[in-house]
Amino acid sequence: MHDAIKRMLGRYQVLTTEDAENAFREILQETALYALWKGGFFEEAAFYGGSSLRILQGLDRYSEDLDFSLLETNAGFSFDPFRERVVRTMEELGVQVDFAPHEKTRESAVRSAFLKAETLGQLLLFEIPREILAGFPPGKRLKIKLEVDTNPPRGFETALYPVLLPIPFPVRSYREPFAFAGKMHAVLCRKWKTRVKGRDWYDMVWFLGRKTTLDLPHLEQRMRASGDWTGEKPLGAIDFFERYSSAVESLDVRQAIRDVSPFLKSPQDLDAVWSRSFFRSLAGLFRFQPETGEIPSQKGMSA
Repeated sequence: MHDAIKRMLGRYQVLTTEDAENAFREILQETALYALWKGGFFEEAAFYGGSSLRILQGLDRYSEDLDFSLLETNAGFSFDPFRERVVRTMEELGVQVDFAPHEKTRESAVRSAFLKAETLGQLLLFEIPREILAGFPPGKRLKIKLEVDTNPPRGFETALYPVLLPIPFPVRSYREPFAFAGKMHAVLCRKWKTRVKGRDWYDMVWFLGRKTTLDLPHLEQRMRASGDWTGEKPLGAIDFFERYSSAVESLDVRQAIRDVSPFLKSPQDLDAVWSRSFFRSLAGLFRFQPETGEIPSQKGMSA
């Protein structure tokens, strides 16, 4: 086992098959980021979303996929130039993967690819005890989706953030106010039919706990791009709070908890806290850049 992988595994307490799978997923994610960096990927793209918050900012939940945004619109973007570099670099670290760009079945600005790795055999190479791995069926493959938005909304800023393993390297990512705007776009506008993405609500609470300001103009750009804001005037704080109030009142809290629970170490904590009244109470914690001075009224956010 490569020394870097041994150090990465050392961050986890692997006592169950679930622990082993979570550790393996994050090792795949971070080694893939390292391979993409070596290939020059972050000269043209930025990392964002739940996995970015987890790896770069310390979000206390697991995440599945790797989401990116190009810095400039490029309808011709393809993962193909990075494919060989990713596979070879990860192989040098002792991580065997297939990297397969996903062929589009419909017109979209999002380009996708999948990292796939044979779970049981790889974890045995990582020297995880066989008794812990007894629950893994032979042939099971862990799959991580990579997605790139090739037509990103305007008005965001990025910065370089350090990742220390497998070796120290920088990853370009959205600065927090713009990442928060992207997350609130998901909370307010993401449409999953009857499914509730509780992970978005969990991340929103995490941002508020860090007293992160929300970049309102970037949220407006995202809402215009998705067709959720079509007004001639700019999106204001009062408009935001109206949308937030509507989202809270329509939220299926139990379904939100079920969605995020598999990604938490102590999901039972949410049962005692999450409710519509809890989310209503958070409205006064939002702060915006540029500052607006507008806060939600009690009339606008009923108890």
